[in-house]
Amino acid sequence: MPEIRAHSDCVTQITTVEAEEGKQDELLALMSERARFMARQPGFISISLHRSQDGRRIVNYVQWASRDELVAAHHSPEFRDKWSEVGELSEEIGRNLYEVAAVLD
Repeated sequence: MPEIRAHSDCVTQITTVEAEEGKQDELLALMSERARFMARQPGFISISLHRSQDGRRIVNYVQWASRDELVAAHHSPEFRDKWSEVGELSEEIGRNLYEVAAVLD
């Protein structure tokens, strides 16, 4: 379960992916498969996948215990093996690391 709060020690990666037209469902299925793999890696906290209502974008909100553990998971052969398929179904991928600055309840 994601826990979003300021001054947390976890690292957050937000990835935005623009799917090729008509490919959002296929891309989401592939990203869900990758998420299940990541959930078994050391340091994993949570992954939330969001689909845009226009059928073009997916936002992947990932929380990890540390940057090093996140990088290690991304560099594992099992993850890398299928990541190229994501590129084949998308037009643009944006990936950045964040820290929570503020939360209003």
